[in-house]
Amino acid sequence: MEKNAQWNSTLSFILAMIGVVVGLGNIWRFSYVLYSNGGGSFFIPYLIAILLMGIPFLILEYGLGYNFKDSFPNILKKINPKFEFISWIIILLLFIVGIYYVVIIGWDLTYLFSSLTFEWGNDTAAYFANNVGGNSNLSDPISFLIPTTISVLLIWAIIWFISHRNLNDGIAKFSKIAIPILFILMIGIVIYSFTLPGASLGIKTLITPDWNMLLNIKVWLAAFSQIIFSLSLGQAIVITYASYLPDNSKLIDNAFLVVLSNSLFEIFTALGVFSILGYMSTTTGTPMTLLISEGTGLVFIVFPKIFNIMGPIGHILAPTLFIVILFAGLSSAIGMIEPVVNSVLHKFNISRRKSATILCIIGCIFSLMLTTNLGSYLIGIIDEFINEIAILLFIAIQCIIFSWVFDIQSLIPALNEKSRFKVGKSWVATIKYVLPIFIVVIWILGIFDNITNPNSFSIIIDLLITIIVLIVSGIFYKMNAD
Repeated sequence: MEKNAQWNSTLSFILAMIGVVVGLGNIWRFSYVLYSNGGGSFFIPYLIAILLMGIPFLILEYGLGYNFKDSFPNILKKINPKFEFISWIIILLLFIVGIYYVVIIGWDLTYLFSSLTFEWGNDTAAYFANNVGGNSNLSDPISFLIPTTISVLLIWAIIWFISHRNLNDGIAKFSKIAIPILFILMIGIVIYSFTLPGASLGIKTLITPDWNMLLNIKVWLAAFSQIIFSLSLGQAIVITYASYLPDNSKLIDNAFLVVLSNSLFEIFTALGVFSILGYMSTTTGTPMTLLISEGTGLVFIVFPKIFNIMGPIGHILAPTLFIVILFAGLSSAIGMIEPVVNSVLHKFNISRRKSATILCIIGCIFSLMLTTNLGSYLIGIIDEFINEIAILLFIAIQCIIFSWVFDIQSLIPALNEKSRFKVGKSWVATIKYVLPIFIVVIWILGIFDNITNPNSFSIIIDLLITIIVLIVSGIFYKMNAD
């Protein structure tokens, strides 16, 4: 049993943490958020969001994990036994994110294989819909997309192989290999993209500031939302990883390093993404506005079109990009599964191997349900509900618990002891007042958007998820360890 696991070095922890925060969102989401929220002017709210929320909350989670050195449910249970119910809701929401996140990684693995022969052809949108992600056609919901199904099985096998091993032979060893490779390959892609014809057009399009956008509240909310999801705040991942830290760790210094690595990676990647889009625009005469996309549309539809016109270099860049996404996705997915594994092994007094095996089997079964013709449509609905409504709400609740119920000032001595940077009353005030207000505002706007844009099918899915999560959390809360 590995209840008192510990990182064998600070490097292991930092690389694992970087692996968690550097995920799919950094590669395909940030560039779109930056462009659509004022370009260069967006860096102002982005920086403020980092200073007001990203770093303070990350430091809080480091302090909690380091102080309690326990699973997330046990931490909340120690603060107040009734809070264990809330903890299981958060853990289950995270597990659901991991389930559909693996499917997206499965799409990438499918494209990695396809990139060897450019199997996607000229109609890249049709290839994605018919072979990989599916569509929103409710008339044929249970036909499996075999390439994605096989890829998902492989991804879960990899996650199990890493997660069931002890901390340093599994996650730490994987992070030491994958994260340096991820950064080296992405740096190579971006530097090459700067040499492409039209790269300057893409970069100019991305960073040209629209100062008027700073007066738009949605731009500021977009910045705070980006930091929440980019740094995986309030999702039990950071607390779990920090609980494995040895004594005398430089907690605040490590937090700054992780935030800096995350921001530099996503900004650098955004410049590369828009350089490539600028090349496409210049080469084909297609306006930039028609090429700019977010998420799966960018990576699985637009980019394959670009690789098609690149000639021989496209056959190098395509698999390289999909390898980068694979490593980024795997490191984040492992981070999502780890708090669930840790929580279950503590709750039921079982081994890491047994906990990881059971959870990977359950996760794989549910992931396979999302490899049908409705896969991408269902994932879009689930992702919107989990990230924009459920997790945001529980981040606000955690802010209240950790700053109003728990005495967060008791964490300050351990946080400051070995760190060059220090925290004090202003940090406490930020956690108690600033964060809850901003997060609640973001949450209310998300609820309002859902109400004003109703979708009966998505409402049914949202209600089903809510009922299942509440029932299972209640069962776990009431159960005692053997």
